[in-house]
Amino acid sequence: MLRIAICDDMEAARLNLRMMLYRILNREEPIIYEFSSGEGAVKWLEKHSGEVDLFFLDIEMGKMDGMQTAREIRQMDENLALVFVTGYSDYVFDGYQVGALDYLMKPVKEEKLRSVLQRLSERMIVSAPQYYSFQNTQGTFRILKKDILYFYSDRRQVVLVTKEKEYPFYAKLDEVQQSVGKGFVRIHQRYLVHAERVDFIQTDHVTIGEITLPVSRAYKSCAQLELSDAILEKGNF
Repeated sequence: MLRIAICDDMEAARLNLRMMLYRILNREEPIIYEFSSGEGAVKWLEKHSGEVDLFFLDIEMGKMDGMQTAREIRQMDENLALVFVTGYSDYVFDGYQVGALDYLMKPVKEEKLRSVLQRLSERMIVSAPQYYSFQNTQGTFRILKKDILYFYSDRRQVVLVTKEKEYPFYAKLDEVQQSVGKGFVRIHQRYLVHAERVDFIQTDHVTIGEITLPVSRAYKSCAQLELSDAILEKGNF
């Protein structure tokens, strides 16, 4: 399921692109968010990091044009796929400065849109191992593994913790440990840490930034060995 955002100050343009996307992706049932201004899009994305796979940006908008909006987005997310939609070819080269996936000329042609979606699909397949995906009551998320600090279990839920936010979802920590893959170490019945994010190891706890997490006896030997190797690679010792 693709999660797509459209930012255009013209309602008719948003409607046209949305209907075209539904027609092309009808079997995938995409989730589509719409914004009428760059300011609104940036404000929403600040609170919903990891909830969008593809962002269509009109270049000529109000106070914050599409290019400025893209720069603001890049400060929050270096990997989000951006596609500019414009009626002027003059802006094409500017798009590459913010790592745009592609651009579409208005009026948007379905054949060109299909090509953009195919490129995105190929890119997502290649980058899939770099992400951890999950669902909760707020939506579907794809979080870069390198941004994950640790997971912890809370009753029937697991909480994914990044520097900026916590994401709760229904799962068992054992299942998460299996699915997230290498680089994550179990230190406690309730805690699974990203080895590269651990700064210091003590006898009964580890430190990630200013966060201290307990290491239980059951996991102590294996955890200390795996984490020591990771810290040595970081050059902290």
